Amino acid sequence: MLDTPHPILALAPMQDITDLPFWRLIATYGGADVYYTEYFRVYPGSVLNRYILASVTQNPTGKPAVAQMIGNDIPALVRTARELQKYPVAAVDLNLGCPAPIVYRKCAGGGLLRQPQQVDAILGALREVIQTRFTVKTRIGFDSPAVFDELLRLFAKHRIDLLTVHARTVAEKYRSAVHYEYVTRAVEQLPCPVLANGNVYSAAKAVAVLEQTGARGLMIGRGAIRNPWLFEQTRQHLRGESISHPSGREVLGYIRSLFEAVRSPDMNELSHVQRIKKYLNFIGLGIEPTGQYLHQVRRVRTEADFDRVCVDFLDHNRPMPLDPFPVELNSADVMAGVQE
Repeated sequence: MLDTPHPILALAPMQDITDLPFWRLIATYGGADVYYTEYFRVYPGSVLNRYILASVTQNPTGKPAVAQMIGNDIPALVRTARELQKYPVAAVDLNLGCPAPIVYRKCAGGGLLRQPQQVDAILGALREVIQTRFTVKTRIGFDSPAVFDELLRLFAKHRIDLLTVHARTVAEKYRSAVHYEYVTRAVEQLPCPVLANGNVYSAAKAVAVLEQTGARGLMIGRGAIRNPWLFEQTRQHLRGESISHPSGREVLGYIRSLFEAVRSPDMNELSHVQRIKKYLNFIGLGIEPTGQYLHQVRRVRTEADFDRVCVDFLDHNRPMPLDPFPVELNSADVMAGVQE
């Protein structure tokens, strides 16, 4: 996981999105160097989610898998960390960054950043029982980055093996510019490798972030959903090669493959069409600049209409960089964010 001389490219965990079927599909496009699972919800009495665990036990990528936990109950986190290490995981990761209100209001994920003393206690307890690598994914604070230096001190104190920094606060969600200077600060102050996370949407941006921050690598989520070629394009850029952009028909092929990959046999047509829209919300930003693709595809209700809209916009051989267009979005939209 860490022994490659090249920058580490990790697929970010995105709940209900980056599951086993998606891992299997994105690996065919070059894929990441390491894959993080969706988070295991941990609380007294919790058991390992078997669907998420399948990403580890049936890992089709040939690359390391990291199991991520989210929660705040120390005995439950310790128990779960022990359980996860019985499976072929390259590391156990603690989520300190999830910005979903349903999570942080329970003082889990990003909500823990309001309680550094609890973070200290959790890190200490987990460090004692995690024999494999112990990693953390964090934001730079809850509503202010003033706590970040204290967090870095805690990460160093408990000798974590790798830190991923999503350089926004929890309150900023995805709607601000990314403050990459905090990634640089982590790189300079910690003895462990640091991955930069947040708004890496193209190979050029990926290399720029690496150069700006000095990070050991990158964690990419939304950008990889939109452009599954992104990991390989970044490798091409790092090697000084010309970047290969897919044609419209190749993007159409990706969407059709994705539609089939995440199809559940017990899901009816409408439910499946609604589910695939979660992915198209990200992909659509790179299709065309007017927002019409997103407008139309969000309103389809049948597989035939879904495919028709995709064909209307993508049945061509022109190269598509898939960089996000500045499509006007609702301020509450999860995709909303500065694309720079």
